[in-house]
Amino acid sequence: MTDSIAAQYAHVDFSPLEALTDGEVVTHSPVRDVRLTSGKVLALITLDNGRDHTRPNTLGPATLAELGDTLDALAARAAAGEIHAVGITGKQYILAAGADLSDISKVPSTDIARLVAQRGHQVLGKLSELGVPSFAFVNGLALGGGLEIALNSTYRTVDASAAAIALPEVFLGIIPGWGGAYLLPNLIGIENALEVVISNPLKQNRMLKPQQAFDYGIFDAIFPSSTYLERSLRWADGVLDGSVKVERKNTPGKLERLTKWPIAIKMARGMLESRIGTVPASPYAALELLDKAKSGTKAEGFAREDDALASLVTGDQFAASMYAFDLVQKRAKRPVGAPDKALAKRVTKVGIIGAGLMATQFALLFIRRLQVPVLITDLDQARVDKGVAYIHDEIAALERKGRLDGDQANKLRGLIHGTTDKSEYADCDFVIEAVFEEVSVKQQVFSEIEKVVAEDAILATNTSSLSVEEIGATLAHPERLVGFHFFNPVAVMPLIEIVKTPQTNEAALSTAFVVAKNLGKNAVLTADAPGFVVNRLLAKVMGEAARAMYEGTPLLVVEKAFAPLGLPMSPFQLIDLVGWKVAAHVQDTMAHAFPDRFYASENFHQLAELPTVLEKDKSGKVTGWSKPAEKVLKGAVGSSPSSEAEILRRVQDGLAGEMKLMLDEGVVPEVEDIDLCLILGAGWPFIDGGASPYLDREGASARVFDGTFHTPPIRGIASR
Repeated sequence: MTDSIAAQYAHVDFSPLEALTDGEVVTHSPVRDVRLTSGKVLALITLDNGRDHTRPNTLGPATLAELGDTLDALAARAAAGEIHAVGITGKQYILAAGADLSDISKVPSTDIARLVAQRGHQVLGKLSELGVPSFAFVNGLALGGGLEIALNSTYRTVDASAAAIALPEVFLGIIPGWGGAYLLPNLIGIENALEVVISNPLKQNRMLKPQQAFDYGIFDAIFPSSTYLERSLRWADGVLDGSVKVERKNTPGKLERLTKWPIAIKMARGMLESRIGTVPASPYAALELLDKAKSGTKAEGFAREDDALASLVTGDQFAASMYAFDLVQKRAKRPVGAPDKALAKRVTKVGIIGAGLMATQFALLFIRRLQVPVLITDLDQARVDKGVAYIHDEIAALERKGRLDGDQANKLRGLIHGTTDKSEYADCDFVIEAVFEEVSVKQQVFSEIEKVVAEDAILATNTSSLSVEEIGATLAHPERLVGFHFFNPVAVMPLIEIVKTPQTNEAALSTAFVVAKNLGKNAVLTADAPGFVVNRLLAKVMGEAARAMYEGTPLLVVEKAFAPLGLPMSPFQLIDLVGWKVAAHVQDTMAHAFPDRFYASENFHQLAELPTVLEKDKSGKVTGWSKPAEKVLKGAVGSSPSSEAEILRRVQDGLAGEMKLMLDEGVVPEVEDIDLCLILGAGWPFIDGGASPYLDREGASARVFDGTFHTPPIRGIASR
């Protein structure tokens, strides 16, 4: 195979892609000549879709066709000696956000999917075959194909204020398919490439800051925003005349390819198997491409990417990922059932009842995001002081990390106030409780606070599974009480379940949605039903794990049975994270509400009293019970173990049945809201699309209610 990208794709017919251009917002590629100080001419392409910065440049079929024609014309000019270099940059704040995913999701066949990959390679590959050096001036956001534009260029600079740099494809169930999987490891080394291509996407789609990307070696230079293009052009001129030497210290040599490369791949594979199991296809496809990138030609690397992308784009996991992506990008931003925000009460001071760990996490989030005074109280001053000290410590940690400067840190410290004097709630507009998960305790604290706060103050409960209506039953004005359920860790998890009772008025509801948005969270409206959405379904998962265990199924068999769900944690890891006491309480709540459908055991509470329940290895993978747990379980465990297949089928059918009942009961309006809650609140994988596409695909929906959640079911092209 030739290493010429132009020759490799010279005979490919790309005309079938024209059918995907309907509705495409074309990113144009106008060119202007820039005469450098040396007298040399650099032809500068500026990618621009004609929209403002809220609509990023994307790379659809029509965009790529135009860019390809532009690069062909510049290659001709270079051959004629008219230009000495080519530069490519983007409109303000943005280079490009990668391929237009709406176009990719419309591909009708594997052959067309392969053409999409080949077209990207054919066009972006021209950047390295112009006959003159190419310079990517990354002036802003560069994701996926946007970053691959830079990787295909000869040299790269980055604006120090660029919003994000990333190859997020694995997060979406595909791979970097326009050169990223081959070019990146050969530029920055295998260990750095594994971080960017696989690890970061699997860490809730983590992005790189420009300085990080520069330190990795992705970019040759980094310049401040105020003089970015001017300095980039001057730097490029220096490269052209030889006065600037480009050193790439992270580019792998022969020894790294022979020794470090295979070891890094082996370790990454072990990490993936331990952390996510073997169900997700894209991380392993990416790993295979990165492994093979250590040798062979660029053309061979691009051909491998063509095949991998074609296979993944037409698969079930990508179809489910696109469904999930649409939920997070669109539905989450326009919450169904949210009242007019004009009805919301303006929040100028927040009160938090309690000063424990959850309460202090709330306080830190409120002062950072709302920038208003926050009051915390507890039963005695020692608890209050401990809570305030924790908040101060967290602020200091943020200051040490450079995420806050001294003035900002001092301002936040000044916004938090702790006391035992509940009369100070009098001028709070929004009061949320974070006390023990028991109805009578929550009723008591709200009854005390209601006598103090203003008549129009909003009251919120963070209960995870109790009835909000019952909590408000002793209030004189239950209409101002709303459920406001955070997920742990508070700073990280993006979901808040907003719970409406039959009494909740529009002002309370509207205020809750506005506050959630101002906190940087996504809110989903649910009815006041046991466990709401996330905990109800997690209780089903945890309950089926506990049932199998108490039947006599070995722990590791139970853990393995849940692997095909693709969850970020096994059920017992999840229980360990939320806490065995909390899990036992939730199981009791659900089993009390629905005794015929949810499993609970008194023995669970005995386990919850132990300091350690599980034994784990260094990676966090469960390896067995602790010795104290084995003693507690002795005599409580039966002798009728279930197989992995039986356990999996039970949990699949249990989830399908519970979700159908939730829709019938009106807990949420549509199944999309359930999936959104699971994705944002439980880390349910994009490759499942939440749960409903997976349950349809596995036949659980048909088994339970003789139907499907989606018509037609969400499937990849290859499965239809």
